[in-house]
Amino acid sequence: MEEQAKKKVMLSGIQPSGDLHLGNYLGAIKNWSARAEEFDCYYFMADLHTITVRQNPADLRRRTLEQLAQYIACGLDPKKNTLFIQSHVPEHTQLGWVLNCYTMFGELSRMTQFKDKSAKHKDNINGGLFTYPALMAADILLYQPDYVPVGEDQKQHVELTRNIVQRFNGIYGDVFKMPEPYIPKAGARVMGLTAPDSKMSKSIPEGCVFLMEKPEDIQRKFKRAVTDSDTERCVRYDLEHKPGVANLMSIYSAVTGRSYEEIEREFDGQGYGAFKPAVGDAVIETLRPIREEAERILKDKAYLEQVYRAGAEKASYVAGKTLRKVYKKVGFVAL
Repeated sequence: MEEQAKKKVMLSGIQPSGDLHLGNYLGAIKNWSARAEEFDCYYFMADLHTITVRQNPADLRRRTLEQLAQYIACGLDPKKNTLFIQSHVPEHTQLGWVLNCYTMFGELSRMTQFKDKSAKHKDNINGGLFTYPALMAADILLYQPDYVPVGEDQKQHVELTRNIVQRFNGIYGDVFKMPEPYIPKAGARVMGLTAPDSKMSKSIPEGCVFLMEKPEDIQRKFKRAVTDSDTERCVRYDLEHKPGVANLMSIYSAVTGRSYEEIEREFDGQGYGAFKPAVGDAVIETLRPIREEAERILKDKAYLEQVYRAGAEKASYVAGKTLRKVYKKVGFVAL
């Protein structure tokens, strides 16, 4: 326990709004398991955030548990990491409301994701969509983390969180630790198989490889992957002129550990007809143990429940300490 206390705290969450895919794994999750040796890590299924967009309730429940099983199958040991479901820890919404009152309307209206999601869901521009960065700040600050791993699309949220910390601490003293953005060691940046100019996304399923997908479906997607109109059809890393081939090489390199030079030599003179299925096979073999382990875990409902209950208990204990401090500072009567 003493050794745990010395570790710096890190926290991250992914919304269970769709199935985890190869981009999530190679870009982020693959590197998470190694962090447990260095950091006290909290990883949660951000189910509260998903409902800013209408969800099918049964699908949301299924995806939340599948995501937890996949986290474990990807190497996140529940004994070394705190894994929990966001809605199981009521302190998130309790602190979220308090922080709503310390977040300015102008700050929220400038958030890029609010603008993007409002454009996509014009029939459902709800209050939660507008204020969810305050909930995200609560997600972070409850655990007093030293670091928050961020991609490009989340930097704005961490900046807003830091503004809130400055404002709140400026009024009430040293309540929240100032979190630092943590730029992870570069994981592979995986682009879509049908659109190599944009990141792999569940919103374009034909170009997206899901962790739980059947091997034959994965192979079909790789065989149909966009390459280029190069008449030589040579396997060469050229991001500017051959983005589709470069993306496939990046994926192949990430799952086999081979350098681009080695890949070019391996497929010299063979063309895309040999290269694309080879990438498919390498991805299938990388994902096979993850899929099989996740399927095994999902069948063991008692184990999964034990993991998320223990995770919620630990998370709630840590979050509760922060919340009590905040409630006292703002003037609420202690229960």
